[in-house]
Amino acid sequence: MEEFAPLANPVFRKISRIVDSLGVEAYVVGGYVRDYYLRRPSTDIDVVVVGSGIEVAEALGREVKGKVSVFKTFGTAMVRAHGTEVEFVGARKESYTHDSRKPIVEAGTLEDDQCRRDFTINAMAWCLNGDRFGELVDPFDGMFDLEDCIIRTPCDPDITFSDDPLRMMRAVRFATQLGFTIEEDTFDAIVRNKERIKIVSKERIIVELNKIILSPVPSMGFDLLHMTGLLELIFPEMERLCGVERVGNHAHKDNFRHTLKVLDNVARKSDDLWLRWAAVLHDIAKPLTKAYDRKIGWTFHQHEVLGSKMVRDIFRRLKLPLGEPMKFVQKLVYLHLRPIILSEDMVTDSAVRRLLFEAGDDVEQLMTLCEADITSGIDAKVKRYLANFELVRRKMKDLEERDRVRNFQPPITGDIIMKCYALQPCSVIGEIKEVIKNAILDGDIRNDYAEAYALMERLATDRGLTKVCDVPAPEPEPEPSPEEAIE
Repeated sequence: MEEFAPLANPVFRKISRIVDSLGVEAYVVGGYVRDYYLRRPSTDIDVVVVGSGIEVAEALGREVKGKVSVFKTFGTAMVRAHGTEVEFVGARKESYTHDSRKPIVEAGTLEDDQCRRDFTINAMAWCLNGDRFGELVDPFDGMFDLEDCIIRTPCDPDITFSDDPLRMMRAVRFATQLGFTIEEDTFDAIVRNKERIKIVSKERIIVELNKIILSPVPSMGFDLLHMTGLLELIFPEMERLCGVERVGNHAHKDNFRHTLKVLDNVARKSDDLWLRWAAVLHDIAKPLTKAYDRKIGWTFHQHEVLGSKMVRDIFRRLKLPLGEPMKFVQKLVYLHLRPIILSEDMVTDSAVRRLLFEAGDDVEQLMTLCEADITSGIDAKVKRYLANFELVRRKMKDLEERDRVRNFQPPITGDIIMKCYALQPCSVIGEIKEVIKNAILDGDIRNDYAEAYALMERLATDRGLTKVCDVPAPEPEPEPSPEEAIE
């Protein structure tokens, strides 16, 4: 008899023999089953045992000589063998208190276990016992919902979402990842229960929000969060981008819709989570900087400056990492207008040098964000901007090859100035360094020690400083040998 394709892994037959010998039932449930029918790769194998999942896991571990991790508090166990991980749990039913999403758990039947699942498409199971091996158990018609591309709860959605409010975020996330529609009663229950999201930890919410942002069309998820009322509760700064204000015939664009277009544009080019977050936050300060000028209409002066300052508070509140990812997003939010301004004006070497210097190794991501930021409905305008961006890119490549500006450090350091003029740390040192840096970026001198040193001497003389010694140029680091380069 031909093996049921998704259960062809020998581990399933081993589990089958074990549960038959123990006289218990076992079923593969959840994502592994769902993803097979969706033709999506899946490595998460969850097995529900109507009995002791830990006992079955330990028996499998002995047979395959694999590592068994037991979590008695949760009644679960994980077996790792031959590159496969299988998680076992006893079938259970759950009840909840109003102020917690942590369930009170007791042993149950397979039906009890399927009832506690979040959505019908995650409640399907394959039997692993004897003659029923591979039989689909689908009491809530999850297969029909898969075919109709619908997210629906197996039981009363008000109870499902009130019991565990994180499931509301998961509904949005699955709909976004899969391109599904949230069934009407399920959607309405999210709207009714949205306030319950307040009992869910920020850490759990941000996991789901990041998965939404990493989806193929992340705007779909933000639209659903907005329509259900969840966005205002978990990310109010984003919600405040919504809407259009008018004064006479002057109206600004809906910055929420614009941000979603930019996010989708970036998503088509990059899977980088933090670049996508930069797209989410690039205009986040527009509501706070919005002003109306009778001569020029609506303005958002310095929204990039305020927006970059808002990034830290948003990351801290949402429990996002405050290290390099946050600094990257801050930088891109701060610089996101710079290439656009360059593309509108004559592209000067000086302006491009400064962009290269400030963006450093992130300049390509910055250009991707800026190109995504062109969301005009006028094709000619979009083509003009993109053509000008290409000119900026060529200028950057030329200057980078010629001047080595990206991430450069000015040749004259504070230590050199202090040694030459016997100075203690003081503001004059910073002034001289700043003038030298600007002279290099403006193209007045080359990024060269001798030229920078000569400028330092002129600046020091102008400030009445007396040189006490000369400091030779530092020895360049030796080029690595071919062997070292390979290592």
